[in-house]
Amino acid sequence: MIERYSLPEMAEIWSEQSKLRAWKDVETLALEAWEDLGKAPPGVAAAVRSAACPTPSEVAEREAVTNHDLAAFVDVLAEKAGGEAGAWVHYGLTSSDVLDTAGGVILRDTSDLLLSTLKRLFEVVKRRAVEHRDTYMIGRTHGIWAEPTTFGLKLAGWAFELARDLERLESAREEVSVGKISGAVGTYAHVPPEVESHVCGSLGLSIEPASTQVTARDRHARYLTTLALIGASIERMATEIRHLQRSEVGEALEGFRKGQKGSSAMPHKRNPILSERMTGMARLMRGYAQVGLENVALWHERDISHSSAERVALPDASIALHYMLVKFAGLLNDLVVDAKRMRTNLESTNGLVFSQAALLSLIDSGMTRDEAYRVVQRNAMDAWEGKGNLRDLLEADTDVPLSSDRLDQCFDLTRVSETSTVVFRRLEGLDPSS
Repeated sequence: MIERYSLPEMAEIWSEQSKLRAWKDVETLALEAWEDLGKAPPGVAAAVRSAACPTPSEVAEREAVTNHDLAAFVDVLAEKAGGEAGAWVHYGLTSSDVLDTAGGVILRDTSDLLLSTLKRLFEVVKRRAVEHRDTYMIGRTHGIWAEPTTFGLKLAGWAFELARDLERLESAREEVSVGKISGAVGTYAHVPPEVESHVCGSLGLSIEPASTQVTARDRHARYLTTLALIGASIERMATEIRHLQRSEVGEALEGFRKGQKGSSAMPHKRNPILSERMTGMARLMRGYAQVGLENVALWHERDISHSSAERVALPDASIALHYMLVKFAGLLNDLVVDAKRMRTNLESTNGLVFSQAALLSLIDSGMTRDEAYRVVQRNAMDAWEGKGNLRDLLEADTDVPLSSDRLDQCFDLTRVSETSTVVFRRLEGLDPSS
């Protein structure tokens, strides 16, 4: 991922040096197991552990000769360990034993960071939902005025979606936190299961129960599709903010700090740039998910068609989503909610957003549904054309058998808050961390 969208915490997890440290841990733990089994001489594991970890430049220099990065790493590590210890480095292992087991560690640590960041976003959304539970606004379907709602109710829906995202990510974390030390083609012919148990147990990983030469790539596909789904959740929220920030609507605006410029040409501009950035990056996430799905079907016990794709897709997707979560949490925390503009826009509808309440009241009074619908629709069309407020038009219509008090009830905003209380009771009890 380019530096612009890389934040330090996640970038460090996916750095080349972090990867080499993980490789060294796997190699060292395998030697500990060989020592415990009485195969390797005592002290070789300690010698390897105390050896300096190869650097990316050292491995790259050796790879220019070997044309194989893991083999280059083994050569450099063996040289650094020296003597007898160096001769035992990588004993009985195949490259994927190291690559996939270290990869399980990296993906687990990545998932933990994403989970903590996603929880922070959830907490921001939940807090702002409660803050705006009585902030009335127009509900829109097809982009057209529908029923009145509250901004808090909109945010509550987002909070529940993020809670589901947390559950999905926790499950995906379990699927990718695996390792395998079963040797070439996964038969344990040259490395017994005890070595695998020691390595994976020490690293806190589950064991691939029946590996080929690699851990199964449906695990990685699940991880990447989960990240893409979280990206889609962010995109849904960002798209809503983009619509609400349109000049003609103006109900919610991204924070705009002192000195910021919205346009190089037009000084008046205040654009939803972060929301648009989230939308674009969500497209990337779906692309990475496609890569994960394509990587599931490998030849026989393995090929390496997945390798080059994963070197890009796994770190880039992880780094990109982390960036999205951090930035979007900040966006929502600083979001300017213009409750006055929301109320003004509501009033500009001439009462049209209360048409269903009027329809149901007419049905309750004894009209058939079709009769009631046509009466309300006729008056609604007049309201659309600027001939008056729907409430007043209905009161003046001799076909409408509703009292003034009953009409007031139909056009009362407070019922929206009263009837949506159940949602906020559910939200209050929502704690994805439990």
